[in-house]
Amino acid sequence: MAPRVLISDKLSDAAVQIFKDRGIDVTFDPSIGKDKEKLLSVIGEYDGLAIRSATKVTAKVLEAAKNLKVIGRAGIGVDNVEIPAASKKGVIVMNTPFGNSITTAEHAISLMMAVARQIPEANASTHAGRWEKSRFMGVELTAKTLGVIGAGNIGSIVIDRAQGLHMKVIAYDPFLSEERAAQLGVRKVELDELLAKSDFITLHVPLTDKTRNILSAANIAKLKKGVRVINCARGGLVDEAALAEALKSGHVAGAAFDVFAEEPATNSPLFNLPNVVVTPHLGAATTEAQENVALQVAEQMSDYLLTGAVSNALNMPSVTAEEAMVMGPWLKLAGHLGSFVGQMTDEPIEAVNVLYNGMAAEMNTAALNAAVMAGIMQAANPEVNMVSAPVMAKERGIEISTTTQGKTGMFDGYIKLTVVTGRRERSIAGTVFSDGKPRFIQIKGITIDAEIGEHMLYTTNHDEPGVIGALGQTMGENGVNIANFTLGRSDRGKEAIALLYLDEQPPKAVLDKLQATGLFQSIRPLQFTMA
Repeated sequence: MAPRVLISDKLSDAAVQIFKDRGIDVTFDPSIGKDKEKLLSVIGEYDGLAIRSATKVTAKVLEAAKNLKVIGRAGIGVDNVEIPAASKKGVIVMNTPFGNSITTAEHAISLMMAVARQIPEANASTHAGRWEKSRFMGVELTAKTLGVIGAGNIGSIVIDRAQGLHMKVIAYDPFLSEERAAQLGVRKVELDELLAKSDFITLHVPLTDKTRNILSAANIAKLKKGVRVINCARGGLVDEAALAEALKSGHVAGAAFDVFAEEPATNSPLFNLPNVVVTPHLGAATTEAQENVALQVAEQMSDYLLTGAVSNALNMPSVTAEEAMVMGPWLKLAGHLGSFVGQMTDEPIEAVNVLYNGMAAEMNTAALNAAVMAGIMQAANPEVNMVSAPVMAKERGIEISTTTQGKTGMFDGYIKLTVVTGRRERSIAGTVFSDGKPRFIQIKGITIDAEIGEHMLYTTNHDEPGVIGALGQTMGENGVNIANFTLGRSDRGKEAIALLYLDEQPPKAVLDKLQATGLFQSIRPLQFTMA
């Protein structure tokens, strides 16, 4: 029986035809995406679901999807899919991470030009029969400094286009190496310097805890007077109310936004201000981009349903079904090792060295490397997956080296990860026990045996009495339950570490109390995806 696919959002006829040509039984009904009850009533009949942004794939929908095996999102954003629920149900979630890059970059450049010359306002004025030539005094882009926040896939395209306009380009990106910056021909700077020196600023980063309100009220106050701000990335990167005040005061000369903190945006503080250009999330809205992602998602879903091949999956590695059966726990371990160092590392990473020992050395190390890099880079960008992570690492000039060796020591196999920055090396090792559960077995050369949980706390200290008591008492007094507690030290009286597996993430106030004891050199809360 042929696999059945439901397309519940608008997709091109060519994409629909791909499914048909591959022998897929496809239902194309774009009205279903906006009808929650209809979707719930029919989803149980299908093996695949192809969507854009209108269809909301909630846990309730997934519960009703008895036969669903794969969800394909034509585009990069998957905010409308509850991925943890999909993983729990064994449903693969695919996206098309690079199909919109050029289109979004071009939209950012277009908005920059529009706000530089006040084109929308001048257009409205002229249409109204007013000839206000002296009112609309613009500025040139040539020789102006463009500050690019985020020099990844889209940001690097913007950099290239801006250089073609003879702009001076500077970039802030914690993951941008000096080598990659040189390849792009851009000067890498810290955020404060970018804020102070840029005539135009454009944002190209995902929305994470680290980037939320990266242009906060405090940072907006640091902006060069007369700057113009462009955001085609994600709503929530800019404090819209603070920016509106800066526009009203004249400190900021203009802004152009395609994305907003709340969408659909009907009442943003930026609306109806002079020299503010706004568009309704059109970054990916070109014929070419929509066609590219539609064709790509149709091919990917067909490949999986017919052959089991997985590509661009956010919750499953790109490996064959046979490999996945053996490698599953090791792929999880690789991701946890990468996530640990990714969350611990704030400076640009120059190199990643992965050692595979014993049985781990006999596996698909390319897939394991991809899992390591995804873990590292998801600390800054949750949208990264095993397919896009190696590409993004290459863009940032991160060197990845792999070493394999036969079994040594007490474990049948293990993975050791070493990350190199301009300031330090950080290493961690782990293995998979016979029960299939990944474990950390070494951090900074210190031997441990740590179970991995969703919420963890990592501390370093000088080996001295009182540390265990301080950790236990502080957590207990504040209602934070410790599920597991692992200690290690390099030698008596020297460096020591603790890794706590907690039932929940400790509040900042609890971490401040620990810091106030004076016993700890560093305290770092960590989170791991367990699905």
